[in-house]
Amino acid sequence: MKLPLSLGITLLFISNASAQLVNIESKRMQKDSVRFALKSDLLFNYTDNNGAYILQIGSNITTQLKSKDLKKIFFFIGNYNLIRSKDEDFQNSYFFHLRYNHKITDFFRLEGFIQNQNNTLLTISNRNLAGAGIRLKLISEDNAKVYFGNAYMYEIEKQVDSEERFYNHRNSSYLSATYSFPKTRLDFTGTVYYQPLYRYMANHRILSQLKAEMPLTDHLSVSALYNYFYSSFSTSTESDRSSNLKLGLTFSL
Repeated sequence: MKLPLSLGITLLFISNASAQLVNIESKRMQKDSVRFALKSDLLFNYTDNNGAYILQIGSNITTQLKSKDLKKIFFFIGNYNLIRSKDEDFQNSYFFHLRYNHKITDFFRLEGFIQNQNNTLLTISNRNLAGAGIRLKLISEDNAKVYFGNAYMYEIEKQVDSEERFYNHRNSSYLSATYSFPKTRLDFTGTVYYQPLYRYMANHRILSQLKAEMPLTDHLSVSALYNYFYSSFSTSTESDRSSNLKLGLTFSL
């Protein structure tokens, strides 16, 4: 049994807002014959200059467990991020996601999931949801793969200012494409999510992500990740927008 362990080192981070729509596609572990896989990293940094301090904590864990027949997958993601100074928090968020994937055929899969997340800097500060849907493999070539997914979600959201709670029935659909360049071994992935309310399409969320990763050695690779998030609540409520760019190194054993 092969157990990969990855430690990510962030070199550049732009924008301190973290969106509450998370791209699960970028976290999936595409290891067809490996029953158990784990990736984890932890960052702690504290700086104090004449009483003005910056505290930064970041932790991530991704793990996957497959059944003996490789048709059933349990997938878990968890992370916590904090950037705090004496006067304010620049980032304070956590995220937990548990997903079950059942392969019916090479083309068709069923999925169910639960999720809890919190971000004190966004208009919707807390979200709990549960959902189920389908995942289709539209293209499966040696160097290219395209997936489409659609699911129903029931979510409970809490607004940060009024602490009002919203109970929503929402649709979630995504299109994800991956291409691998054989000569350079560069992997490129693009994903777009769209999540509207069933009763009010103007209330919707969009996440667009571009990811590139290229190995430098057998155990070291460099990656770039760009996210753009937009959430429209209604015509009378201010919308959320955030974007971030990350460049990093990954060490694997």
